[in-house]
Amino acid sequence: MSLFGKMINSVVGGEDSLSPRIVITFDGRGSRLYHPGETLAGSYWFDFVGGDDIHAVECSILWHTEGKGSEDMGVHGFWRYALESGDWIDPRRPGRFHTILPQSPLSYSGILIKIYWSVRVRLFLSDGREAVEDLGFRLGNLPDVRTLKPIDFI
Repeated sequence: MSLFGKMINSVVGGEDSLSPRIVITFDGRGSRLYHPGETLAGSYWFDFVGGDDIHAVECSILWHTEGKGSEDMGVHGFWRYALESGDWIDPRRPGRFHTILPQSPLSYSGILIKIYWSVRVRLFLSDGREAVEDLGFRLGNLPDVRTLKPIDFI
């Protein structure tokens, strides 16, 4: 598993059923396929978190690569809400995100490199614990290179 995958799957402070949980949803779509120029919008909320427990929340729209060579990461959109900035964070009300998606890089599942897009929400608690959740989506409709049929040259 890549460093990025380990970051996505980690919840600092324990795995018990009362650990903070983040839920991310996209607005009104049965599919997670989006095209460049479309609006990506949705909500996130928290379970097992009280209002006094939250120090800050970050929401980002990002892409990353996996495969041969170095892994890259790019941030398309980023929002941070924190108590020290005077932001009011109510865990009983869903947070919102929306952005116009860029022309590139498109999602791609090649043999040597893969490009993934996701919405990431990070929750920073007053006691120092953090929770992270990612929800992936596809940007563009490039075919999976492994499903393409080879061309016979005569």
